[in-house]
Amino acid sequence: MIGRYGVGYKPPTYHDIREKLLKQVVDKTDIELEEYNDEWKRTGCTIMSNGWTDKKRRSICNFLVNSRKGTVFLYSLDTSDISKTANKVLKMLDDAVEFVGEESVLQVVTNNAANFKAGGELLMQKREHFYWTPCAAHCIDLIFEDFEKQLKVHQTTIKKGRRITTYIYGRSMLITILKKFTNGRDLIRPRMTRFATTYFTLACLYEMKTSLMTMFNFEEWKTNKFGTSQEGRKVQNVVLDSRFWKNVSICLKVAAPLIVVLRLVDSDVKPTMGFIYEEMDCAKEKIKNNFNNIKKR
Repeated sequence: MIGRYGVGYKPPTYHDIREKLLKQVVDKTDIELEEYNDEWKRTGCTIMSNGWTDKKRRSICNFLVNSRKGTVFLYSLDTSDISKTANKVLKMLDDAVEFVGEESVLQVVTNNAANFKAGGELLMQKREHFYWTPCAAHCIDLIFEDFEKQLKVHQTTIKKGRRITTYIYGRSMLITILKKFTNGRDLIRPRMTRFATTYFTLACLYEMKTSLMTMFNFEEWKTNKFGTSQEGRKVQNVVLDSRFWKNVSICLKVAAPLIVVLRLVDSDVKPTMGFIYEEMDCAKEKIKNNFNNIKKR
C-alpha cells in the first residue's frame, strides 16, 4: 500500500496509531458486532469455550459465540486458578451467558473434562431453558486416550512407535537419511487434538513401512554410528519386527473409523449436530467389521 501511494507518504504518528486510528478501528468493529448481536437475538446462538495452556504453563480459556452468521471471539480468561472446581467453572460459564444475554443463548459447548462436565450440569440446573453440550472432537480425543491407557496392545505399540520417531527426529543426520527413503515425507503428523496425534503418527508409520524397513536394512544405516549403537539396534529390531507391524494394523483397525469422524467434527464445513450420531454409529459398525464381528478381538 505504501508503494502504491508513491513518494511523499507520511506514516501516522505514534500518537495517531495508539489513539485516533485505534479508536476508529474499535468503533468500526463494534458496529460489525452489532449485526452479529442482532442475529443472536433473532435465531439464538451457541457459546463455545476453548481451553489451552500457554508457554508459561498458564491455563487460558477463550470464549466464542457461534450463530448462523458465523463465529465471533468474545474474550479470554486466565483460568489457572479458576477452572479447578465445578462451582468456579459454573461462575465462569454463567458470566459468559450474562455477557451475551441469556435470552439469546441456546447452548454452551465446552470440553468434556470432569470439572467442565459438572459445571455444565450445574449451569443447566440454574438456567433450565438451554443445554450444556460436550465438544464432539474432545470426546473422540478422550476415546483415543482410553485406547492407549486401557488396551495393552495399543499401549505397547504406541510406546514402540514413539521410540522410532523420537530416535529418528532427535538426530538431524537420521532425518536426512529418512527423507531419502520416504521421498521427503515426514513420519510425524501434528494435529490439533492431543491423543489423536498418536494414531495419525501410527498411520503414517504404517504407510511408510516399506521405506522404513528398507532404510534399516540399507548399508548406509548399518555402517554409520547410529546403526552400530545399542539404541540404534533396538530401534532397528522394532522396525524389522513383523509382530510390531501386525499390532500397528490392529490399532488402526480400531482408530481409523474414529479418525474419519474426528476429521468431520474438527472442520468448519458444516455444523456437527446433524451428523455426529449417525457417523459414530457407522464408525462402531466399521470397527466391528474390521474384526469380523468377533467381540473378544
